[in-house]
Amino acid sequence: MSKIVYFQCPTGISGDMCLGALVSLGVSIEYLIENLNKLGITQEYKLWNELVNRNLQQATKVHVDLLDNHHHHHGRHLPEIEQIIESAGLPQKAEVWSLAIFRQLAVAEGAVHGIAPEKVHFHEVGAVDAIVDIVGTCLGLDWLDIDSNDQGLPLLYCSKLPTGGGIVRAAHGMMTVPVPAVLKLWEMRNCPVYSNGIERELVTPTGAAIVTALATEFGSPPDMTLEKVGLGAGNLDLPISNILRIWLGETIQKPVNFHRSSIAEYNEINHQFENDIKHNSQNNSQNNSSPYLENISVLETQIDDISPQAIGYIFEALFAVGALDVFTQAVGMKKSRPGILLTVICQPENLVKCETVLFRETTTLGIRRLTQQRAVLQREIQQLETEYGKVKVKVAWSGTLQNKIITNVHPEYTDCAELAQKYGISWQEIHRLALQSWYAKNPQK
Repeated sequence: MSKIVYFQCPTGISGDMCLGALVSLGVSIEYLIENLNKLGITQEYKLWNELVNRNLQQATKVHVDLLDNHHHHHGRHLPEIEQIIESAGLPQKAEVWSLAIFRQLAVAEGAVHGIAPEKVHFHEVGAVDAIVDIVGTCLGLDWLDIDSNDQGLPLLYCSKLPTGGGIVRAAHGMMTVPVPAVLKLWEMRNCPVYSNGIERELVTPTGAAIVTALATEFGSPPDMTLEKVGLGAGNLDLPISNILRIWLGETIQKPVNFHRSSIAEYNEINHQFENDIKHNSQNNSQNNSSPYLENISVLETQIDDISPQAIGYIFEALFAVGALDVFTQAVGMKKSRPGILLTVICQPENLVKCETVLFRETTTLGIRRLTQQRAVLQREIQQLETEYGKVKVKVAWSGTLQNKIITNVHPEYTDCAELAQKYGISWQEIHRLALQSWYAKNPQK
């Protein structure tokens, strides 16, 4: 079973409503304040909470009061916000989720205004209050120990979202509700929406960014064992209680349904399945057999408007956050423009980090996510002596520890290159000598 949350949004969602519902679930306001203080913007806001009534129903209201002083920022661009978050020393999940939400919001705002995400200037939407709302929400989800999916995102589910209506005043003037950024965020995730007949702004850009960046699915509640419900109050007085409800619980493992006549067949298949799982689990955990299967995440995006000089830097940045492999392929794109297909392979827990690098360092507006399996050979690094010095050798094998079948022996490139340069000998000669030395010591292989 996995710990999950379901956001029920009958009157929409905003950042402060998220904070209120999380505090209602038991997240300590002191914990939020302590970690938000690490962002270095404490002189710009004050965070506090209270219990309020919305149509005779009690809920938690969290206030983010902006302070009027000389240090107050009226707006920030995405790179500055990313720098604030990355430098704060937050819990890892909270940092990764926060960056994903802000990137989602920047991509939407950039698409609306026709500019790159890095050029988006966050006014009241992101200067201070949204930083607190977004980072605070991610801190709260991490505090509740919500499990992650294959993409490294929290197991967060969300209801359909009400469209609202009317007109609101924003930094860019009067806007129709839903405001353009919210519509773009919904479009990016193909969100299910509906009208509840309330002509007010019900979903804010911050609220939309949180759920479109993090939600696994939109719609009805998933099968779950309900443990507790948190109630977060909104600012507006509405015909129905203006409350975001976050359900906290655990997933329920569905029973397998089968026809009575197929019981024997089912038992045989299920027994074999359990044996296979047990066998693979033992192989993977003890590393005593190979090859074995593992899940990997694959990210893909096409790019036709970036300098080739940036690609090498992007490779290094991706490997630095845990990418297993990165490669490009030449592709033809629309209007016959030449471009590249950039592919990243990583462990599922590093997907969000790699995706954040792609959004930050490239001009892409969208990234495809795939989950695949790969068969992996066991491998080990051995070090051997040649007449010119030490060379590390990567040895791959299948079978078991007691009966290894060597499938590949590969001297490390950098060791061969260093010795070749040092002694003025060709790289291929050093490579040949390393292989010769290894096979001389392992004739039975």
